[in-house]
Amino acid sequence: MSEIIECVPNISEGRNKEVIEEIIENLKKRDVKLLDYSSDTDHNRTVITFAGDITKVKQGAVQVARDAVRLIDLRHHKGTHPRMGAIDVIPFIPISGITMKECVELSREVAREIAEDLNLPIYLYAESATRESRKALPSIRKGEFEGFSEKIKNPDWVPDFGPSEIHPSAGVTAVGAREFLIAYNINLNTKDINIGKKISRSIRESSGGLQYVQAKEMYLEDKGCVQISMNILNYKKAPIYRAFEIVKMEASRYGVNIIESELIGLMPMRAVLESFAFYIQLPELTEQQILETKINE
Repeated sequence: MSEIIECVPNISEGRNKEVIEEIIENLKKRDVKLLDYSSDTDHNRTVITFAGDITKVKQGAVQVARDAVRLIDLRHHKGTHPRMGAIDVIPFIPISGITMKECVELSREVAREIAEDLNLPIYLYAESATRESRKALPSIRKGEFEGFSEKIKNPDWVPDFGPSEIHPSAGVTAVGAREFLIAYNINLNTKDINIGKKISRSIRESSGGLQYVQAKEMYLEDKGCVQISMNILNYKKAPIYRAFEIVKMEASRYGVNIIESELIGLMPMRAVLESFAFYIQLPELTEQQILETKINE
């Protein structure tokens, strides 16, 4: 089985197409497989997905970090998505022929290199975390760029790599290894952010909602509606259809309907099939019943 690692860096730029394209073009030169990139103007954020072997993915991740720090200035950045760094987060996901342990080691190598080269504070998170309080990305990101100048002075928030002061324009970055994550958003036909707060509280794990789900409410200026933005950390135990149905049920309490869903980046075929099978009541559906699966074999 060939060695394949996925990397999904999130950069804090979703509006300046010239900056985004320069970062993407430089990444392509690193001989990785660019799988997807998507930008959101309200979030002011771009999610990049690429894959390759351990050497190429490492080079690609470092390249994106260098370009993001060079081209993005958070002192002039505004967006609805929480952020703490120009290159906000760099996760590594084992796909085939590689273990989570190896991805953890890769994350530490990348963290050390970009900290030294870019004078950037780095926090290890998820499976790479050096302490329990840093496993969850929202815990690290709390306070965001504007609050990190004080936060980083706290002995509990000394970075794992790099200086104990934020980069003046690029902030701080989280690097880690994790399982596959689905970034999934639901837009509602309301402008009332308080309704969004109640719905996101009902769905996210930290508020007693669905396990393996992180959720935050946002108001989208461009669309004039409230969005429930979710990270599904384990789609096998928290399938998309379950998250959708809970949001739909909670929204109905306030006379609100779902306008549409959004998928940021990619998701596995299994996640698609599970939701499709749920809605058409086809419990035995497998990937082996999909035409493209047989053709690819």
